[in-house]
Amino acid sequence: MPTPLSIRRIDTSQPGAAEEISQLRACLAPDGNVVSAAGRKKTIEVFGAPLTPVQVVERICSDVRQQGIDAVLKYTAQLDGAQLTAEQLRVPAGELESAHQEAEPEFLETIRRIRQQLLRFQRAILHTDVTVPMEHGGTLRQRYLPLERVGICVPGGAAAYPSTVLMTAVPAQAAGVPQLVVIAPPTPFGSYNRDLLATCHELGIDEVYRVGGAQGVAALAYGIEAKISGGRARGKGGLPAVDKIVGPGNLFVALAKKHVFGTVDIDSIAGPSEVIVLADDTTRADFAAADLIAQAEHAPGSGIVISWHSPLLEKIAVALEKQLACLERGDLARASLESFGALISVSDRDEGAELANQLATEHLHIACSDAEGMLRKIRHAGAIFIGPYSPVPLGDYVAGPSHVLPTGATARFASGLSANDFLRAGSVIHFTQKGLEATLDDVLRMAQKEGLTGHGACVAIRRGQGGANADCGLRVIDHG
Repeated sequence: MPTPLSIRRIDTSQPGAAEEISQLRACLAPDGNVVSAAGRKKTIEVFGAPLTPVQVVERICSDVRQQGIDAVLKYTAQLDGAQLTAEQLRVPAGELESAHQEAEPEFLETIRRIRQQLLRFQRAILHTDVTVPMEHGGTLRQRYLPLERVGICVPGGAAAYPSTVLMTAVPAQAAGVPQLVVIAPPTPFGSYNRDLLATCHELGIDEVYRVGGAQGVAALAYGIEAKISGGRARGKGGLPAVDKIVGPGNLFVALAKKHVFGTVDIDSIAGPSEVIVLADDTTRADFAAADLIAQAEHAPGSGIVISWHSPLLEKIAVALEKQLACLERGDLARASLESFGALISVSDRDEGAELANQLATEHLHIACSDAEGMLRKIRHAGAIFIGPYSPVPLGDYVAGPSHVLPTGATARFASGLSANDFLRAGSVIHFTQKGLEATLDDVLRMAQKEGLTGHGACVAIRRGQGGANADCGLRVIDHG
């Protein structure tokens, strides 16, 4: 018999509740300092010292940048236990095709339906060019162009995630990104998973690499091959650098993405998957328990209920015990709930909304009465699910918005991944001579205030038809 579930119970009316909530919030963010005993042992084995995860990532990224594919293969062998050659790093086209041919027809049909649903939503929200005419002549434009090359990280530790390929690649395709690259660790749930490979082939992705972890992120950011040609890594056995890296991963992947940001763009620095359920006396306890377990089984994953009807919390605790005993990944979910979960009692709806905003969770399920009214009180959440029949797995798999969402309270300032994250905005400024002359005095005045006489002269030299006026730039700036 498993031991009873030991999940946090917090009553905000009691002393110390604020500190408990603060501690809960802190443990949901990847601070880079927490590592398991097995992780410490592996670190000493590989690096010869008890490095922190941040130090491990810095070492790996530095080695990949300097040594290229040799470092990638070394760390793949040491950390993943996979002995690969440079030629084996990329999944052959024939293997992608055969995985697709062998896939269950029903699975491929599901992938196609989900892809169409995602495309429908992502194209609907896609930014389009805007042109603003100017009163005295000319136009101002905002132009959007897709990124050229994007790398996608797909986890492959405890489960296979073809859904991650869909939720990252399809928004990029909706934006028009021409080159997509998938990396996944060389594991049975990663780049050796046939369903994952079939999904890539179905979506037209032909660059799939057997590499994960920090070394995979570094390979995407810096590009790898034995010899660098033309400033970018290209050639047999290599992996050309990308412009942006997206997709989830473990702590080391998150820290590596943080490390390479600036060399490339990234989507976010993600921590454990999260859900908060806002619940009252109308909420079904078995539904709420299932909501918590669905995210906790990611292992790590967090599940929190906030309710102003305290009897419900006891019913949810009972339902959790019953459901955890019946699930294949129940032990993993139990461990996650004990580490990252909580049942929180608040005084009323307003305090519940205030706390939800404070925690700024990845997924927020408004499962109470007057859900739309509660929605108006919420400002900070990655994705919000309304009502008893909108559980989070719909967003994980089929709804339309990407399931790559801000975690660890970063929803205060960050948004979920969308097609618009794969566009680069650029302005196009076109003045006519009349338009320039209409605003010339304002430019000259600002240039004079800032002491940038060259700026003023650059504009003043274009006054009139040129010729005799061309030498008047500096004198115009000094005038009035």
